[in-house]
Amino acid sequence: MEMHQVRYFLAICETQNFTRAAEACRVAQPSLTKAIKKLEEELGGELFRRERNQTQLTDLGQLMKPHLSTIFAATTAAKADADVFKLNEKTTVNLGVMSTIGPSQMIGFISQLRSEVPSLDLNIREASGQALVDALIEGEIDIGLIGLPELPERLRALPLYSERYTIAFGKGHRFEQMNAVPLKELDQEDYLVRVHCEFSDHFAALGGKKEHEVNVRYSSEREDWIQAMVLAKLGCSVMPEFLPVMPGIAMRPVSEPEVARTISLVTVAGRRHSPVLDIMTRLAQRHAWPER
Repeated sequence: MEMHQVRYFLAICETQNFTRAAEACRVAQPSLTKAIKKLEEELGGELFRRERNQTQLTDLGQLMKPHLSTIFAATTAAKADADVFKLNEKTTVNLGVMSTIGPSQMIGFISQLRSEVPSLDLNIREASGQALVDALIEGEIDIGLIGLPELPERLRALPLYSERYTIAFGKGHRFEQMNAVPLKELDQEDYLVRVHCEFSDHFAALGGKKEHEVNVRYSSEREDWIQAMVLAKLGCSVMPEFLPVMPGIAMRPVSEPEVARTISLVTVAGRRHSPVLDIMTRLAQRHAWPER
């Protein structure tokens, strides 16, 4: 058994299609098919069953999948650690972070990353979710921290944590008497627009019916300006649950419906990663991300 056979096997499991698996592995389909055939001969039976446009695992394939996944993960981790050990010069990674994600959620992760890769130079680019998606596809950034309801098929997302959306308001607002704020209660409320907020995308993804019309008073790309205006009681605004807020701002979860987002570490599927990106991914999987 060779590692490229294991890699092809897992790619087919993920894509459920020989052609797409070959594209993801950047290999000609006949070569991939030949390698899988040889693996089946070594294991003594068929691993896949083709059904129209999809490829399904056989019983033997189901049995082998966890074993081959473990082998591949362990080998990949060992190679990544060995590659990093050999790094004598600084390594640069371009990380894109959605502007609506607070830095407090990232500092612990970055500190752990520095401990594992002391030579790392991390360039952090802040932008909207869609801008980061475009930057990933174009190769302008290596990896992204993104929380959008949908991503292009070319991107692979590792979910890290989820957070609800809340209504932020100044002390003394009528929302202060509520445990949660139904969205219809926002009707005709003075509202402050956070330009890069993805709340409307997540709400639309739920298929909910809009029953309110806010009175937009101000808008800004800067979180500090929006929060300063909330604090001054110039209006309310939707904000993610874990976004750091200025002292004095009150927050209540959105309800009817509850709207939440999942923050994921996103890379381009099939693109060759540096050893440091592999370490970042494994570290992100075991990091203690916030919980509700």
